[in-house]
Amino acid sequence: MAVRYEEISETFKALAHPARLKMVVGLIKDECNVAQIQRILGLPQSTISQHLRILRNAGVIEGRREGTKTCYRVIDARVRKFVEIIKRK
Repeated sequence: MAVRYEEISETFKALAHPARLKMVVGLIKDECNVAQIQRILGLPQSTISQHLRILRNAGVIEGRREGTKTCYRVIDARVRKFVEIIKRK
């Protein structure tokens, strides 16, 4: 099986921003919506939405509609393993 360097590179680009990395770490612990992320990180809603879009486009997270809200969770197993590794430091 060939290594998909382009795909891996895009995943790392999506994780490269500190706010997105914090989001991913939090979403591994518990899925949540934009308002919850905003309360935790203290960033504007529009900024959080932009970061979530980048993570979603990279295939790191997915959203699930729950009434009027969308709950996000990490779906990339490689990203989960990566976070486990970096949290050991």
